[in-house]
Amino acid sequence: MWVVKIGGSLTRNPMLPAWLSLLADCGGGRVIVVCGGGAFSDAVRHAQAHWRFGDLSAHNMAILAMAQTAYLMHGLNPALRLARTKTDIRRVLHKGQTALWLPLELQSVRSSARTTWDVTSDSIALELAHRLNAERLVLVKSCAVNPRLSVAQLSEAGIVDRGFSGLSEGAAFPIDVVNHDELERIRALLLGEIRFVDG
Repeated sequence: MWVVKIGGSLTRNPMLPAWLSLLADCGGGRVIVVCGGGAFSDAVRHAQAHWRFGDLSAHNMAILAMAQTAYLMHGLNPALRLARTKTDIRRVLHKGQTALWLPLELQSVRSSARTTWDVTSDSIALELAHRLNAERLVLVKSCAVNPRLSVAQLSEAGIVDRGFSGLSEGAAFPIDVVNHDELERIRALLLGEIRFVDG
């Protein structure tokens, strides 16, 4: 199975419906979609900067932001099936459908290393891929992505979050960070027509 994280910035991108159609049409039975928080997460950051509340509250609000984006994407393409838990995800995939994850189980009552802005939806998608023993993780970004950069370099450049590099060490699956313009490349990869070449 694949975990495909759609960056929240794509909610303002005209390519979003095409990405959702691709994942619904070609990802049935094997793809779990994770959504970034997008403008909803931006609102959390602004509120925290204004009111100075702690990171635990901001974390829980950011998880809700990811869920809001998931509902937005479901509204755009109802063929993507909402799933809250690991059991829900497997049920959706077993039916030959594409799962759209609502990460509400990640809300927390205690502060930890996971409840800071160092860990965003990129790392959350990576952690889900680990939990599900995924065969591939794809992060779809609006920004330009140099395919020659390592995960550590992508983290340093701010393309993935600061916690991502450490969490990716020893991953048993390939991690592809791609630009939204690489839709047809991902389609071909999903269909088994091409393979990414490392380096």
